[in-house]
Amino acid sequence: MEEIFQHFRPEEKTFIEQAMGWKNEVEDRYSPKLTDFLDPRQQLIVTSIIGKNGSVLVDANGRFGESERKRLLIYPDYFQPSDDDFNIAICELQFPSKFIQLKHPDVLGALLSIGIDRSKFGDIRVDESSIQFAVATEILDYIRVNLVSVGKAKIHVKELQSGTSLLPVESHWIDQMLTTSSMRLDTVLASVYPISRQKAAMLINAGKVKVNFAVREQVAFELHESDLLSIRGYGRLVIKTIEGRTKKEKIRIKIGRIERKS
Repeated sequence: MEEIFQHFRPEEKTFIEQAMGWKNEVEDRYSPKLTDFLDPRQQLIVTSIIGKNGSVLVDANGRFGESERKRLLIYPDYFQPSDDDFNIAICELQFPSKFIQLKHPDVLGALLSIGIDRSKFGDIRVDESSIQFAVATEILDYIRVNLVSVGKAKIHVKELQSGTSLLPVESHWIDQMLTTSSMRLDTVLASVYPISRQKAAMLINAGKVKVNFAVREQVAFELHESDLLSIRGYGRLVIKTIEGRTKKEKIRIKIGRIERKS
């Protein structure tokens, strides 16, 4: 067990133990186990623990194309999972879009304000006149009753039927290979963006950098694969893979990047 913990951060130990418990539960009961919505880093941890060649397997689904947050189904090898096994509904918000423009943070805040945990809903997709989001079907009725407004707009929640056209991802990730002297948060930011390490440190100390949806104010915070970063004023990036070292001992990494719209 200690060998598993060595590959991850100390603060991830509780989640790792939970994931190992899910695996053991599937092995003992010989029946599938469905998780809540997990972020990319959590998905990586679970898939790493489950592996690919054992008697227990794992699959992921977020309903939207290029979903970021997904539910994972951990299941015995005899089981053939289908989309229905993930218990994900897609909701659309009906509101006076000609007069009011709603944004992603508005919807996120409204869902959290009615007492829904972030793990119970997935991606939120927004365009000029439409808003859709993925939600665990077990709380669908609660959302229908309690989500009556977003910001100052009165809204109505409609469940979309299977086969309905879903909104595409708002922005497209640009893949990029680069080198960095270390995986420290400030160093990686300075390697990705045209800023100095001092400027990166200022952003971090000011609470403007999130890693896996949590504000990180430690410049020396060590980044790992599948970490998702959001940098206020600059955009988002994900550490896709750590490729090894160059001859000059620099670390080669592959990232995905979304730049802030000007």
